[in-house]
Amino acid sequence: MTDPNPIDNTADDHSRFEARLVAHDRDATCVVTADIGDTTARQLVTELIDNGVVTPVPGKRVFVHEPSGTAFDSSTQLAVFHRGWTAAHNANTESE
Repeated sequence: MTDPNPIDNTADDHSRFEARLVAHDRDATCVVTADIGDTTARQLVTELIDNGVVTPVPGKRVFVHEPSGTAFDSSTQLAVFHRGWTAAHNANTESE
């Protein structure tokens, strides 16, 4: 019998498939913040203002994220920050 064809060798398929699944699971548990558009950011900031999490400073056109005390001049920056801050806060709460 001759040596198996290296092109048809499927010995490593299972480990590569498992590695892809682990990476996919890791990605699924991460909070995605880079995909926030202007409309989504404005909606989120409006909700945060209504819930008292963000305070707008009208004269300076600044938003203050109350839990962290951080100020932002962009609703998109604030939305991205808040999603990341919430994810980190939730992760710390779960680990305790």
